[in-house]
Amino acid sequence: MSSLNTSELLLLAENIKAWGKVLGFQQVGICDVDLQQHESHLQSWLEKGYAGEMNYMLEYGMKRARPAELMPGTMRVISVRMDYLPPNAKFAHTLKNKHQAYISRYALGRDYHKLLRVRLKKLGEKIKTECKELNFRPFVDSAPVLEHALAEKAGIGWTGKHSLTINNEAGSWFFLGELFVDIPLPVDKAVEENCGNCSACMTICPTQAIVEPYVVDARRCISYLTIEQKGAIPEQYRSLIGNRVYGCDDCQLICPWNRYATITDEADFHPRQKLMSRELIDLFAWDEPTFLKNTEGSAIRRIGFERWQRNLAVGLGNAPYSIQIVSTLQAALKHATDLVKEHIQWALVQHQNKAMKDGNNDSRLTQRLVRSIEKGLVRDA
Repeated sequence: MSSLNTSELLLLAENIKAWGKVLGFQQVGICDVDLQQHESHLQSWLEKGYAGEMNYMLEYGMKRARPAELMPGTMRVISVRMDYLPPNAKFAHTLKNKHQAYISRYALGRDYHKLLRVRLKKLGEKIKTECKELNFRPFVDSAPVLEHALAEKAGIGWTGKHSLTINNEAGSWFFLGELFVDIPLPVDKAVEENCGNCSACMTICPTQAIVEPYVVDARRCISYLTIEQKGAIPEQYRSLIGNRVYGCDDCQLICPWNRYATITDEADFHPRQKLMSRELIDLFAWDEPTFLKNTEGSAIRRIGFERWQRNLAVGLGNAPYSIQIVSTLQAALKHATDLVKEHIQWALVQHQNKAMKDGNNDSRLTQRLVRSIEKGLVRDA
């Protein structure tokens, strides 16, 4: 228990917010650890299978809503916001150009997990200089934490119908992090929901993953399908994925509150040129060493080379008809893993269908496709 009195705790809370700003957080809020009101919603979401293959969600269960079970003695959670909207994001340009790979804008720069965790740790160490008996633990997507519920309670923003946190002055282009502490700091006022009757995020979702306001079926979500899904992407979603090869930003792009979002000052979150607006076919040509080199320090590396190729094969299948794409996919069949091969085969069928629909009678392409189908390399539609 803290030896600080009420006025000292109040001053410490003010200092924590100032120190957080110095460390690069755009906003710092404090809340208690009572998340009981979220337990029934979480339980229902899990029981409906909306977590998909994210078994860790089931493994921890209600622990996500009970911070004190993660760090015994936790009395408060310090929630932080760090903006990541990069300059010249080229959202529409890349999404409209079906030959290019769209990567969720949070993943174009350095992996945020380590950056935020290091700064949260520094914030904890700074607090400890003022409160020697403090125990703290930082979290950035590294444990079962209901980060959006905590952010809402700490005054960072409200949870939108797409389940992301929205701030009325900054939109939703930001990362969240949490610092669990065992001192009774004064808490901030929760933010009220302010989506009103707007349902733009629900309407725009390519796979209709937002099954009801504030409820996302991860199994349908493109971010889940391209990042968390370990096996084959269900066929009914492949054409809907388009050229999105890592994550999806559609529900944020359409949100009217994001007109207030500001460009990040963090150079680490600026796009890497090797990932920004690159041709699908060029990225597909990377071998595994090139993939590992070009994604070093990036969140993308966590999905591994096989899933990266799987996603690109889907993107190539959704690209406009191209002899070059067909030739590239055909050549890749020889050395692809079974998982990637399945998606290449699907992509080739898509190009076959496009060629027939467009009345394209290129003999070389037709012969290649026919030979592939005859050999059983491509499943006939």
